[in-house]
Amino acid sequence: MIGSLRGVLADRPAPGEVIVDVGGVGYRASVPTSLLANVGRNGSEVFLHVHTHVREDAIVLFGFAHADERRCFEALLGAHGVGPSLALAILSSMSPAALSTAVLEDDIDALCQVPGVGKKTAARLLLELKARLDLPSLGGDGPSGGTGDSPRGEVRAALVELGYGPDEIRGVLDVVDDGEPVEEMVRSALRELARSR
Repeated sequence: MIGSLRGVLADRPAPGEVIVDVGGVGYRASVPTSLLANVGRNGSEVFLHVHTHVREDAIVLFGFAHADERRCFEALLGAHGVGPSLALAILSSMSPAALSTAVLEDDIDALCQVPGVGKKTAARLLLELKARLDLPSLGGDGPSGGTGDSPRGEVRAALVELGYGPDEIRGVLDVVDDGEPVEEMVRSALRELARSR
C-alpha cells in the first residue's frame, strides 16, 4: 500500500490527474480540483497523502494535499453507493471543514451542490457520515462529555479530533464567540476554517 508520495510534479496527463516522479518512477494519481489549483508547475516539488484503491482490474492512487482530505475520502468510500469518482467529486466541491459542517448541521442543500448528488443520496450520506467521520460528541451527555474543560478547550479538542493542526486551531479560536453554546462555537470554527482553505 502506498500511503504518501514525495517527489516532483512530472505531468498533468488528464483533468484531475497528476504524475509525480519519485526517484525516476512516475506515479499517476487522481486528485481533487482544489489540489490542482495549488500544486504548482511541472518540476515543482509535491507531497501527496495517498489512498491506494485496489480493484480486480487496476490499482488506482488518489492523492490529497492534507491528511484530513484523505480521511474524508476514505469515510465517503465507506458510505453505501459512493465510489471513488463521487467521493473525489465531493472533495473537489467541499473542503473537509465544509463537509463536516454540512454533516453537523444536516445541510442537505450543501451536498446537493455537488454534481451527481441528489436529495436522497445527500440525506443518506449525512446519516452515514455522522458515524464514519468520527465527528466529536458535542452534547456533553455522553461518556466523553463533562470533562470540566472551558468551552474553548472543548472546541479545541473537537477540532483536534477532526484532524486540524495547532496553527489552524489557534487562528480560528480567536474568532469564535465565547457566549455561544459549544456546538455552535464548533460550527462557527468549521465555517471559518472552510473559508480560509
